[in-house]
Amino acid sequence: MTKSLSGKNSYSQNEPLAARRIGLFDSGFGGLTVMQQIVKQLPHEELIYLGDTARLPYGNKSPATIIKYSIDNAVFLLEKRIKLLVVACNTASAHALAKLRQIFNIPLIGVIEPGAHQAVAVTRNQRIGVLGTKGTIQSGSFEAAIKQRLPQAEVFSAACPLLVHLVEEQLHDHPATRLIIRDYIKPLKAQGIDTLLLGCTHYPLLRDLIQDEIGPTVTLVDSASTCAAEVERLLKEEQLQRAAHNSPSHRFFVSDDPEKFALLGSGFLGRPISGVELAIY
Repeated sequence: MTKSLSGKNSYSQNEPLAARRIGLFDSGFGGLTVMQQIVKQLPHEELIYLGDTARLPYGNKSPATIIKYSIDNAVFLLEKRIKLLVVACNTASAHALAKLRQIFNIPLIGVIEPGAHQAVAVTRNQRIGVLGTKGTIQSGSFEAAIKQRLPQAEVFSAACPLLVHLVEEQLHDHPATRLIIRDYIKPLKAQGIDTLLLGCTHYPLLRDLIQDEIGPTVTLVDSASTCAAEVERLLKEEQLQRAAHNSPSHRFFVSDDPEKFALLGSGFLGRPISGVELAIY
């Protein structure tokens, strides 16, 4: 697990880097919302997605464990000869992104920095709320990223441990989900925030409910669309854009239960998923 695994010299001289796939990993399903936005913004690119479904969720794991799992995931994708790696998981971005950048010599993007950048860009009163998993909120990564860009910002965070499970159980429209969201955001609403950052890749599927509860005057920022915009920017910067392709194909790997992933994942991706493969680490 050294930089030689992913260094640019390890690529075949006969294969243009731009023709390679973009790799993404997440603990399970949520990163598919990131993939959905990348496919939407960059329709010519081909992607390969890894969901570590055997070891989810990451949100309640220790930082050391999250780093280990993230390295495993990165190595798996790098062996598929990708050109760019997206850590499509807020918890992994919070705890492992810096370590991955130390180890691997490949363009790397997480979901925290793009989200923080956009939140700073749209806030009017510099009072920003953050919703995330327990692990992401405890890391303080969003607050640090926001304050790095806007030191005078006031950041109010709320851990929402139940929301991931509600999304994965497809209870998006259940009355209990609305009540739980209301309870989670009540303290943030009381702080007079004007911007709310959805700091988990599952949360875009609850966007309408969250907007209803927080009110129309609060701007929502999600890490999926902001990450996709950063992918587009970095590909241009590195001159890695793929040439126009009529029918790009995407691959999906999971560490457990491909059938379940294909069934539930289609709701996250917004299109049917087929041909899910079992990842062997």
